[in-house]
Amino acid sequence: MENRRDVASRGKRIFHKISRKLIQMGLTPNMISVASVVFAAIAATGMYLASTGAVLIGMILALIGIQMRLVCNLIDGLMAVEGGLSSPEGEIYNDVPDRFSDWFIILSMGFLAIKQFEQAWLICWVATTFAILTAYIRVLGASMGAGHNFNGPMAKQHRMAVVNISIVFTIIEHYFASDFLGISMLFGACVIAIGSLATCFKRLVWIARELKKPSSKT
Repeated sequence: MENRRDVASRGKRIFHKISRKLIQMGLTPNMISVASVVFAAIAATGMYLASTGAVLIGMILALIGIQMRLVCNLIDGLMAVEGGLSSPEGEIYNDVPDRFSDWFIILSMGFLAIKQFEQAWLICWVATTFAILTAYIRVLGASMGAGHNFNGPMAKQHRMAVVNISIVFTIIEHYFASDFLGISMLFGACVIAIGSLATCFKRLVWIARELKKPSSKT
C-alpha cells in the first residue's frame, strides 16, 4: 500500500497550480501542514460562535475552516512530492498537525451537542480519542513493515464528511427546528466515535494479516 492517501482531487490541475505558486512564494510543505492546524482552530471557533447564537456565521466559518484544512492536507503533499521539497522531518509535519486538527474539529462539536445532551462532551472526547487512535494504528502498521492502511469506514476524509453534514443539518435546525439545535452534532459525534472504533479494529486485523504473509525476500 502506498504511503499516500488515495485522494481523487489530487489529480486536479488547480491544486497543482496552487502548489507551484506557493513554492514560488518561498513556502514549504511543512509550513502548509502547520497552517492546516490554524484552519482547524478557525473551524472550532466557528463551532463556538454558533453555540453562542451566531449559528449561520459560525457554521459557515466552520465549513470554510474544515475545507481549508483538507486543502492544506492535499497541497503539502503535492509540494513535497511533485515539487521535490520533501524533507527528513516531513513525516512529523505530515502526521502530527493532523492529530491536532482532529482534536480541534471533533471535540468542538461538543459546543453545540451539549445543548441536547449534558454528557455530549464525553462523547466528543471519545470520538476524538478513537479518531486519533486510527492514525496511531496506521503508523504502527507502517513501522512494523505492513505498510500504511488509509481505509475506513471512518478515515480522515470520512470523519470530515460527517462533520460537514452535521454542520449543514445544524443550519437547518437553526431555521426550522431550533428546539433541536445541536442534535445533528451529537449524532455526528456518535457516528465518528463508533466508526473510528470500527476502523481501529479493521486496521489492526489488516496489520496482523499482512504480517503473517510470507516475506517476499524468502
